[in-house]
Amino acid sequence: MRQALRQLVEQQILESIQGSGTYVKEERVNYDIFQLTSFDEKLSDRHVDTHSEVLIFEVIPADDFLQQQLQITAQDRVWHVKRVRYRKQKPMALEETWMPLALFPDLTWQVMENSKYHFIEEVKKMVIDRSEQEIIPLMPTEEMSRLLNISQTKPILEKVSRGYLVDGRVFEYSRNAFNTDDYKFTLIAQRKSSR
Repeated sequence: MRQALRQLVEQQILESIQGSGTYVKEERVNYDIFQLTSFDEKLSDRHVDTHSEVLIFEVIPADDFLQQQLQITAQDRVWHVKRVRYRKQKPMALEETWMPLALFPDLTWQVMENSKYHFIEEVKKMVIDRSEQEIIPLMPTEEMSRLLNISQTKPILEKVSRGYLVDGRVFEYSRNAFNTDDYKFTLIAQRKSSR
């Protein structure tokens, strides 16, 4: 029985999650880099349970780097939030976000257990315009490996992004680490006409 399960895991029909069990392997999430959607929106058509585990939720001073990224001053303070995003019980992504306290004085732990985009658009009535993103392959840190339940020798993709409201204000700077077994990134490249 164990050998049969091991073979199905090797064939990527099943997946083994340490400390949880062996399950039918889920289809990869299509991450369309040209469509700005929340984690919940990306998975909504699959009708699966998604949730977030908030690990850090604090207000911190804005250092030089955060001042530059969020276009704020040294006097400004920022929310620092770290959370693991789950599909069912499987960790899919590790997100670390910094958001200006002045824009979101009423942000709560409960909001960050769910969808921050829903909070921004539906509760705050702000209009999100765009996100400038950079995707970088890298080896996970010990913490990333532990939280995503992957080997430290398995490459991951990190998306670094800065989100803008329609009025030009930066509402977030974030870093998202993705388990490459769970995502596929798609884009359409169009050839520029020489005529």
